[in-house]
Amino acid sequence: MKKAKVETKAKKEIASGNCNDENCNFHGKLKTHGRNFEGTVIKKFPKRVVIEFERMIYVRKYERYKKSGTKLHARLSDCFEKEISVGDLVRIQECRPLSKLVHFVVIEKLNEGGIEQEKIKSKEDKK
Repeated sequence: MKKAKVETKAKKEIASGNCNDENCNFHGKLKTHGRNFEGTVIKKFPKRVVIEFERMIYVRKYERYKKSGTKLHARLSDCFEKEISVGDLVRIQECRPLSKLVHFVVIEKLNEGGIEQEKIKSKEDKK
């Protein structure tokens, strides 16, 4: 039995455009597989973003849970470069290792950053 491919709204919109990026999962030859995460963009570099998300970890000694923040680096293809900014909520998916740090690629933008973006700016101002 074959699995039906589910195309998201964002994927249809991006597929209509065109980019010359070879490491684009929509227009290039990059294949995605494995885990996907949703997180907030905390830093943006050329062709790369850093996202952060919180998860709960069980601590056996204290028989309680603690919040832990995880940061992941993800490839930002040319077709997403102008759409995504710091504070946005994005979904990333695992792919082959693209560099020492980057093992994920941005597959869609979920929504704009509002309050999160203000918190990040206030942290930068304090430094």
